Amino acid sequence: MAERRRRRRGIWPAVIGLGLVLALIGYLAVRCTRPAQTEGCAVNGSDGSDLTLDLDQASHATTIAAVAHARGLPERAVTIALATAIQESKLRNIDYGDRDSLGLFQQRPSQGWGTPAQVRDPVHASGKFFDALVRVPDYLSLPVTVAAQKVQHSGYPTAYAQHESTAAALAAALSGREGPALTCTVIKIAAADSAAQSGSAMTEAVRREFGPDLVSDPASTAVGIAYPVSDTRTGWALAQWMVSHATTLHVASVAFDNRLWSSVTSDRGWTHANGASGASSAVDVTLARATG
Repeated sequence: MAERRRRRRGIWPAVIGLGLVLALIGYLAVRCTRPAQTEGCAVNGSDGSDLTLDLDQASHATTIAAVAHARGLPERAVTIALATAIQESKLRNIDYGDRDSLGLFQQRPSQGWGTPAQVRDPVHASGKFFDALVRVPDYLSLPVTVAAQKVQHSGYPTAYAQHESTAAALAAALSGREGPALTCTVIKIAAADSAAQSGSAMTEAVRREFGPDLVSDPASTAVGIAYPVSDTRTGWALAQWMVSHATTLHVASVAFDNRLWSSVTSDRGWTHANGASGASSAVDVTLARATG
């Protein structure tokens, strides 16, 4: 009987010890496991509005804003264009539509908007939309849905009104007026075949969307490019455009106005950490490089 009691007393320390080990393992697992990231972009407006887009939608939205910037068009024009694209395609460059309608704005090649390939080019489609918009008398003073309808001639002329508040919040952010309002979370940025090729493609894309005057004299470095900008608002428009196009242009980081976006910590948004030194006179872009 006494021996049985001694055996029971000997078991309990082992049980307690095993429990402590299992508890420690569980604690470390919780502390060391980082929640899985989900790719996508968020816009935090100064009016308290929070919008979410996927990377594809964000890249198209920033392209629309960039084309407007290249033409010197006001933020209101961007709002009208974004409301139209949200209604027509949900900001997706789709290859189908009513009759021969295609692309972001569901433009019809048969109606003179361009070839099928052209109307599915977001830069061309945005430019053609703005060409038509600026010909509308007093378009800046018209309700968004009226101005959009005068361009689109849709069978649902009042449909654009439901997207006005979303489009206005996006336009305010993407025009650069609200600083680092847009940020994107990415899982992985692939390296280009070479830094030179990546930098050249990036500058060509910037010039095509923002116009040649914006990047007339970019400064190349060993790992990236510095794009001089004339003002802070333009700088933020370009910096956010870079972030939304990071996966296709192999962008590893963007620094501007002492804020940094890094693909490695993209879920943290624009930070002051990690030695961000981008001045307000240039948008500094670092390219993804192959390792090993």
